Amino acid sequence: MVLTCVLFQSDSCSVTWQRSSASWVSWSCLQSQPGLSSSCVQIQGDIAVPINRNADPCVQTGCKWPKSSDGKVYIPYVISNSYSKNVITTAINSFSASTCIRFFPRTTQTDYVNIQSLDGCYSYVGRQGNVQTVSLKSEGCIYFGTVQHELIHALGFNHEQCRSDRDQHIKILLQNVIPGEEYNFNKINTLNLGTPYDYNSVMHYGRLAFSKDNVSPTMVAIPNSNTVFGTATQMSQNDIDRINLLYCSK
Repeated sequence: MVLTCVLFQSDSCSVTWQRSSASWVSWSCLQSQPGLSSSCVQIQGDIAVPINRNADPCVQTGCKWPKSSDGKVYIPYVISNSYSKNVITTAINSFSASTCIRFFPRTTQTDYVNIQSLDGCYSYVGRQGNVQTVSLKSEGCIYFGTVQHELIHALGFNHEQCRSDRDQHIKILLQNVIPGEEYNFNKINTLNLGTPYDYNSVMHYGRLAFSKDNVSPTMVAIPNSNTVFGTATQMSQNDIDRINLLYCSK
């Protein structure tokens, strides 16, 4: 487990990541600059987890974004000027086409998502209060599905392979996992909203995620081991349905 400091007012603190196939592996952390506000978190896979907060899906304990009187959920955001924004804004706007989520550029709002090009792709799970970082490194993270993935984390959703019912659909091969990274496969008591397990979810990691040699699979589908998963390039219908069930249903 990697301990790092994520700065909310600077790009000076970062985590070094390596992407290999479908896997994200955390390796090190740079020191923050003195005098800047920071808070210590653990980077678990692509999820930033505050030390003093519940790492389980927090939508069950109060970290949903609030719904407006018009039935929409408005989430302010800021995008760093350090990279081209076309893919990011397209992915951001995709939520409004199929859900009640409306990301919009921040003006003076207190709670907002701060999209920065730090070292890696990661996000907090759910609304944290005040500014919260979504990291999308300019080299390696600027893909439509990756942006959707991290923003879905910010909405309060965890990875598909960590679902409470995952053992009926996927087998975890911990013997093939990089030593020390086994926690990325912990099963979580998730709120599944009556939706089925989805191999095509944009929240599902690939078969080589955190593989110790990038050859040996860390997950296989069951009962059909030939089932393909972790290759989604955009939200599946189940991903969309879950957002609507959690946020948009009356």
